[in-house]
Amino acid sequence: MPLLLWILSGSRLNQIHGGQELAAAAIFLLAVASGAVDGWLARRTRRVTPLGTLLSPLAQKLLLASAFIALVRFSPELLPAWIAVVLVSREFLVAGLRAVAEQERMSLTIHDLGHGKTALQTTTVVALLMAHAWPRWNVAGVTVSGTAIAEGTLWLLLTLSVTSAAVYFRGFWMEALLQSRHRSSPQAGPAEGSSGGA
Repeated sequence: MPLLLWILSGSRLNQIHGGQELAAAAIFLLAVASGAVDGWLARRTRRVTPLGTLLSPLAQKLLLASAFIALVRFSPELLPAWIAVVLVSREFLVAGLRAVAEQERMSLTIHDLGHGKTALQTTTVVALLMAHAWPRWNVAGVTVSGTAIAEGTLWLLLTLSVTSAAVYFRGFWMEALLQSRHRSSPQAGPAEGSSGGA
């Protein structure tokens, strides 16, 4: 993260067109890949620890938050500040909900988008970086708008993030209501025991 922020805030690589963006994209992709490899090795060698389970997603969220916040300053015309705030807030709000649900032993039957969301987040960051240096791309003799691609992935990510956050909040709220009713019902314990015996 410090290296990524240093590259995006510095000016030494500005002498080469696209040098700053390519260096930032390479560091960002390396960080994402190292996290994925670390998780894969931990599962494969059965060395998954509680500390690793806590720190791995936290490190990923901090990396993405740093990238989006830095891109607001680096390329405000491509990434408005309010979108970055929504994306970063979503990650930490959902993480907070899941932590509370786990502490309260809530059974949230919500499937996280997992690797798909991470892939879209990574693609969005790289697309924004490339569009900053090359607003138009020449692919097989056809001119493609790099800006349009970056904006398209950004809006897709925003829609996906807000929708999944709404699903999480709804699931958390419904489960909290169920637990509240169960705790306030004096016959909840005996009823559960008799139905389980039957």
